[in-house]
Amino acid sequence: MKHRLVIILGPTAVGKTDFSIETAQRYSSPVISCDSRQLYKEMRIGTAVPSPEQLAAVRHYFIQTVPVTEAWDAGRYAEEALALIDSLFKDEHETLVMCGGSMFYIDAVCNGLDVFPDVDPDVRRTLQERLAQEGLPVLSDELRRLDPATAAAIDMSNPARVLRALEVCMSSGKPFSSFKTGKQAKRDFEIEKIGLSRPREELYDRINRRVHAMVEEGLEEEVRSLLPYRSLTPLQTVGYKEMFDHIDGKTSLDEAVSLIRQHSRNYAKRQLTWWRRDKDIRWIEV
Repeated sequence: MKHRLVIILGPTAVGKTDFSIETAQRYSSPVISCDSRQLYKEMRIGTAVPSPEQLAAVRHYFIQTVPVTEAWDAGRYAEEALALIDSLFKDEHETLVMCGGSMFYIDAVCNGLDVFPDVDPDVRRTLQERLAQEGLPVLSDELRRLDPATAAAIDMSNPARVLRALEVCMSSGKPFSSFKTGKQAKRDFEIEKIGLSRPREELYDRINRRVHAMVEEGLEEEVRSLLPYRSLTPLQTVGYKEMFDHIDGKTSLDEAVSLIRQHSRNYAKRQLTWWRRDKDIRWIEV
């Protein structure tokens, strides 16, 4: 029988963790997390890491594995995850379960990544300084001018995405989008994608209740403990950015919580928009 990877995906707060654990138990599989933020040891509350009871139900990989100071991206995750998958298949697993909401990470595992040119360190440093001094809207406008195709495709409110595209444009003299070949890597196992969905109002209610639970559990204290690292890419994340602004005195706690809810709902919409284009996903309403 050919090996199979079952990927449980869907928008934030839809219920992927419980569904993936039930699926993993059915196949006697561990759960391979595919979440670009739950990966970090120090980011527990704001990333909705599975509870101790959930983690104890089946073995999990890539949950609170690395320090926030260690740089990971979709390429590194895919390399590590594919090596783990190969090892687990050799260890007599026929079906493995992966769970996550990080679109680029899942895409890298399924399809591979395009090869981009090396970036000039001076260009990267200059762009980071400009981000701090001029703000994201100025850099976003520059990306729209240099590479409108990429600007239309990525989340322009995400500084890491905008900086990455700009640094490639400026280092190579070519649009970031020109390096995307669309070629799909071959995998020696079958991939089954299961997308979870809920009615919109129900999903938004779950998001709101999750944010409330995070605040009650101590989200502000967790964010305060990460103040020395606030400029790092992992912390340019919904829940952390808004709470940093509150700590800086720019917003009240109520305003920060309201923004976290709003931005979480916006993120869920972007996730669904991204995945609705993938005809290989079998959608299940939970």
